[in-house]
Amino acid sequence: MTHQVHAFEPPERFVAGTVGEPGDRTFFLQARGGGRVISVALEKVQVSLLAEKLEELLTEASRRFGVDLPEVPALATHDNEPLDTPVDEEFRVGTLGLAFDVDTTTVVIEAIEAGEGEAEVDLGAEDEDVADDDEDEDEPDDDLDRLRVRLTPEATRAFIDRARRVVAAGRPPCPLCGQPLDPAGHLCPRHNGYHR
Repeated sequence: MTHQVHAFEPPERFVAGTVGEPGDRTFFLQARGGGRVISVALEKVQVSLLAEKLEELLTEASRRFGVDLPEVPALATHDNEPLDTPVDEEFRVGTLGLAFDVDTTTVVIEAIEAGEGEAEVDLGAEDEDVADDDEDEDEPDDDLDRLRVRLTPEATRAFIDRARRVVAAGRPPCPLCGQPLDPAGHLCPRHNGYHR
């Protein structure tokens, strides 16, 4: 079976977003460019980890290669627009890969389709200046679809900012146990199961 690589190098827009109400949201990465819009579904924890690892990658690129890091975007420049519609899920993400291309000073993000029976969340980070010889050995999923985007450090910083806001926009945590509060409350383990 042939696989598709949806490449946006660079995209016109690359964002994390959701569809649905807090507590019942589906998370998406969406890339737009060249008249195409590709949306891939993933878990909330994957969006959160992606933002965290991208921040670490930018910091490491600055430390090792002297890349100028952009400021955190001003509030007026935030992308608060909803996802482009219709939001058609191309595939569900199983693995996220990150790399920093020193030659073009860009961040490469690759979202790979979940394989059959894949249950774990994997976020591999690697620098492209490291030899890619073992990449062929680590590619058991050559027949899986992929979404690949190449972002400038500024676009990466804007993606991180929006991804963090999208994750934080969910249900507020219980002040006692930290679990998400439903509008009707929840059974708090800190109250021995009494409804809070």
